[in-house]
Amino acid sequence: MTDQPTKFRIFRAATAPTLKQSNVLRYEGVTPVIAEGLQELGKAGIGDGSFAKILFNAPGFSLAYAWHKSDFPLPLHSHDSDCCYLVLAGEMRFGKEVLGKGDGVFVPADTPYTFVTGPDGVEFIEFRNVTSWNIIFKSGNPASWTKGAERVAALRDAWQTEKQPVGFVEPVE
Repeated sequence: MTDQPTKFRIFRAATAPTLKQSNVLRYEGVTPVIAEGLQELGKAGIGDGSFAKILFNAPGFSLAYAWHKSDFPLPLHSHDSDCCYLVLAGEMRFGKEVLGKGDGVFVPADTPYTFVTGPDGVEFIEFRNVTSWNIIFKSGNPASWTKGAERVAALRDAWQTEKQPVGFVEPVE
């Protein structure tokens, strides 16, 4: 038996599971501070600022789509697998580097990173060489989680009416 795809497979964005519906992400190393911080972000409305689908998942390969709305604050984190992002529309900022349509970034496994989206948000495709991966949040500082939650709360109303830059994959209501 092989762990590689063995036949031609078509996938459709319309029927792809959302990240929440899939079973690809494992939360690891969640301390009480991180758990409380994630809870604060949830109450502030971080879920209203982001949407993701797993478009294709087969042994040794996954393809995801994500849309993060304007100024979305992604907490510092790492994963146990390599990842390659391709920007479809909008922008993502990694420190002083601004990535726009057609740009991308490779993030090696176990490399802590974060990004902030631009004023129009960002739509991107994410490639991985695995079918599931972990997420390890890096901040143990309660103040940084509170600051993130305050930022999310301030953006939440604006996120309600934002339209995707390209609308590559329609969100599920």
